[in-house]
Amino acid sequence: MEVLEAIKGRRSIRFFTNQPVSEEEVKTLIDAARHAPSAGNIQPWEFIIVKKAEIKHKLVVAALNQTFLEEAPVVIVVCANMDASRSGYGSRGTTLYCLQDTAAATQNIILTAYSMRLGTCWVGAFSEEEVKKALEIPDGIRPVAIIPVGRTTANPPKHPRRALNEIMHNEKY
Repeated sequence: MEVLEAIKGRRSIRFFTNQPVSEEEVKTLIDAARHAPSAGNIQPWEFIIVKKAEIKHKLVVAALNQTFLEEAPVVIVVCANMDASRSGYGSRGTTLYCLQDTAAATQNIILTAYSMRLGTCWVGAFSEEEVKKALEIPDGIRPVAIIPVGRTTANPPKHPRRALNEIMHNEKY
């Protein structure tokens, strides 16, 4: 699958079948994530793979009762290692670079999943403190995205995008 095809074809999936996602498929997704660009090549990402129902339920509660998280066979929680970014870039590493880096890793996961015929949804609405508690995440590590992963029968419609002439600025804003 071509990259542009994946970018334009991917949709947020919130309905999953009970078909499992293999360990090999999960490793492929994380391998794609670790090849994302990162400031200074610090690679400040950590990935927590969740399969247990009781932990997924805690994530549902932390994510404002987005119950579709429980339906996915696998949930990947992408975390930013703020201490690693801080060591290379001080406060800018903590407040910006580690977030950009983990966003790039998250994008790699969802595009790779789509190319593998797996559905995902980039979930950002959650209580960081509740996620940290549920997953026993230590200080200095910040949960940034929750990604349910699974097979789906859903085919959500394409949402309209803003026109290029609305968003492109040449030389100045």
